[in-house]
Amino acid sequence: MADISRTGRVMRGGLASFFMILVMTVIAVISLIPFYSMMVMGTYYINDLFTGIKMVPGNYVLQNLKTLFTVPIFKYYRNSFTAAAGSCVLCVLISSMCGYAIAKYQFRARKFLFRFVLFTLIVPTQLGLIAFMIEMKFLGLLGTLWPIILPNGASAFGVFWMTSFITEAIPNEVIESARIDGCNEYSIFFRISLPFMRSAVVTLALLSFLWSWNALLVPLVVLNKEALFTLPLGIKSLSSGFRNDYGAQILGLSVGTIPILVFFSFFSKNLISGLSAVAVKG
Repeated sequence: MADISRTGRVMRGGLASFFMILVMTVIAVISLIPFYSMMVMGTYYINDLFTGIKMVPGNYVLQNLKTLFTVPIFKYYRNSFTAAAGSCVLCVLISSMCGYAIAKYQFRARKFLFRFVLFTLIVPTQLGLIAFMIEMKFLGLLGTLWPIILPNGASAFGVFWMTSFITEAIPNEVIESARIDGCNEYSIFFRISLPFMRSAVVTLALLSFLWSWNALLVPLVVLNKEALFTLPLGIKSLSSGFRNDYGAQILGLSVGTIPILVFFSFFSKNLISGLSAVAVKG
């Protein structure tokens, strides 16, 4: 009887695993359909896109590529990568230092400061756009990539994210032991505390890179030279007042997603662990 019950449990466990894999496979396929559809639509002529759902690649991809290369697409790629990489570094560095200070230091108005950071999360970016333009003009930064790099250094979400993670991830005993051993605060942060934040740092870096790479509104307002256009702006420039070449634009969007897919493929484990850790601690 024991063998029969054990066999039944194994069969039920195997059946449950099979259904779980089946459900996850279906969800994965549904999630990937929009990406596949986008790539397929980039191979069609503009008029053919309005004749129904396209699931099979067309034969207009070379013409769309020619249209795409009528603009300096590689320069747009370089600008997007420069802005995204700079934003990523600033966001991670400043957010981790601010989050570490709020989580591990006791000072006056600490709770008020953290609540103020949370409050800024509900303020839409559009409300401060005019004031931001005036500030950038006063600083003489218009006509450069700095206006789309610097704002990401002051990421309210990044500060909240790192604070939530650091509060439980770094034991206070480790910090106190380092102080007793004679480490200064900078050494404690960069050499001892930062390795504890690895998963959260990688997750925030990926999210920051993604936000900057896909940004359209702020670059559209502050970048007034075609030589500084990022990839979304460059793809948008394929349209004119008389014609929107959706086929070439969609193909450009497909090409623009390649770096994001590569980064997420390499750092997916860190991303999942970082999201899970902050979700559990939150």
